Amino acid sequence: MTSEAGAATERSRRHPLLSSTAIILYSLVLGVLAGHLFPMEQAPLAHDIFKFMSKAFINLIKMLVVPLILATIVLGIGKTGDIRTVGRMGVKALIYFEIATTIALVIGLAFANIVRPGDGLKLPNMGEVLAKPKTFMETLLHLFPSNVVDAMARQDILQIVVFATLLGMAAAHVGSKADAFVNFFDSTVTVLFKLTDYVMMLTPVGVFGAIAAAVSHHGITVLGNYARLVGSLYAALIVFALLVLFPALMICRVSVVGFFRKIREPFVIAFTTASSEAALPRALERIVEFGVPKSVAGFVLPAGYSFNLDGSTLYIALASLTIAQAAGRELTIAEQVIMMLTFMVTSKGVAAVPRASLVIIAAGCAAFGLPGEAGVAMILAVDELMDMARTSINLTGNCVAAVVVAKWEGVLGPEAQESGAPRE
Repeated sequence: MTSEAGAATERSRRHPLLSSTAIILYSLVLGVLAGHLFPMEQAPLAHDIFKFMSKAFINLIKMLVVPLILATIVLGIGKTGDIRTVGRMGVKALIYFEIATTIALVIGLAFANIVRPGDGLKLPNMGEVLAKPKTFMETLLHLFPSNVVDAMARQDILQIVVFATLLGMAAAHVGSKADAFVNFFDSTVTVLFKLTDYVMMLTPVGVFGAIAAAVSHHGITVLGNYARLVGSLYAALIVFALLVLFPALMICRVSVVGFFRKIREPFVIAFTTASSEAALPRALERIVEFGVPKSVAGFVLPAGYSFNLDGSTLYIALASLTIAQAAGRELTIAEQVIMMLTFMVTSKGVAAVPRASLVIIAAGCAAFGLPGEAGVAMILAVDELMDMARTSINLTGNCVAAVVVAKWEGVLGPEAQESGAPRE
């Protein structure tokens, strides 16, 4: 405990220009510069090196995700000893998830109709073939893992959450006989948080590689023709944060400044790597430090991967209408509402699908007579840039959800109500 306090004091003594967040931002700027100076066509070796740095860092993070989710959920539920608490918490989380994602869809629709980012864009003749999304019944069946080891190997977050929840409930039902079992996971969580600290020391390297590889591949000039689409998404996500995330925190009467100061590091990681998994371990650690119990954070954050992708949901609405506009098809308000209701159902449980948002967009557009694959191919050039924004909002939205559920349950720590958090 003393060593942890000493480490926190040492971080607080750092000059703001030398803080961990500042160093990550320096890496971001250097990555943009390096990617611009070494384009993939002229320097393929440099691009491969950038990509290696990014992939290696993300792989190290991914190795932590499964054991961390499993351990935190089992520990949190096993320690409560009350199965009804788990069910109540799950219902509250789902209520918040649905409210947030519905508002995200509405904001996406509004921006698409007002800004009309599809005007002036041209659809290509053919696009890449994407995997089919799951049907509603397939998504429900997918909740039940037949082989938990296989689910862990595939890093299927939803199945791992289900297994860990059932395992924690069993431990809570057994009572005192499960003390050694729960204590094992308590020690495991502590060790994994420390291992997360070690891996996060490489964050500047991973961020540099990720942004340098993206700029080297696509270049900066690609943004010209898509400025309205990219700008619309970023503006819509900002509006969502102002209308939903900020008010949710204020309603919970927590320190908004302290909250965003706490999650700034995982937010930057999510933005620069375009990977929620890369930011999850640090986000889980930071949100627990903020005052959310491990039992709540360990349940809500992973569940949000499938049910609370606010940024991706907004992007799906905006991109789908952009494709319709580029195709010269004017959808009525009724058609737009029906399309969004369809997306609301089909977007659940697909977080593990590669390019999940693009899969949903392609399938949804095809169902409404729009050129789905051609539309996806059209926006693919700037999808990585937009993925950075929606991923960081996905992460932020799930962190806010954890705070809301903790407050709703009456278990939010007093540190969250402080006027600010110590600087790192």
